Amino acid sequence: MIGIVNYGAGNIFSLTSALERQHLNYGMVNTEADLDKYTHIIIPGVGHAGAAMKKLEQTGLVGPIKALKKPVLGICVGMQLLTDHSEEGDARLMGIFPLKTRLFDKNQGIKIPHMGWNNIEHKNNPLFDGVANETQFYFVHSYFIEYNPIFDIATANYGTPFSAAIQKDNFYGVQFHPEKSGTAGELLLKNFSTLTP
Repeated sequence: MIGIVNYGAGNIFSLTSALERQHLNYGMVNTEADLDKYTHIIIPGVGHAGAAMKKLEQTGLVGPIKALKKPVLGICVGMQLLTDHSEEGDARLMGIFPLKTRLFDKNQGIKIPHMGWNNIEHKNNPLFDGVANETQFYFVHSYFIEYNPIFDIATANYGTPFSAAIQKDNFYGVQFHPEKSGTAGELLLKNFSTLTP
């Protein structure tokens, strides 16, 4: 059963709708005690990373989430919260991944935010079981996680290569929105629900 961290900075409706279409049971995580009720945890996120981090800190869930041994998935800003630092608001984040979240460079002739469908190249990882390489996923973001071959499990390119998905132990992150990415995105959510610690 999936627990969705409810800290006021996530697009919960789209996510719960996608989980319901896949017949995946879920509930909301509002307190530390709620974390024990679920086998898998999702941290959704939209908007400003610095503001989202402040909201998450106010819940008292940062330490308990970092201590989890069960599978955790950060989506979009939820993924960025797993990194050390974001240029958005010069914010110190959870520090689970020793990576930085950076602003796209508009001098490369690209529009910011990066919005729309983009294909990804993924590595052989259980999160992407059954998902063809070069499949397109839906992105909406102005900030990206710097590419790092140690943690990168999927790469996209928008002016520069960046991490579309990362993994470290039981922690996963995706920069795209699987809940808005059609069949492939819903398959990814289903795959996440079957991951073991």
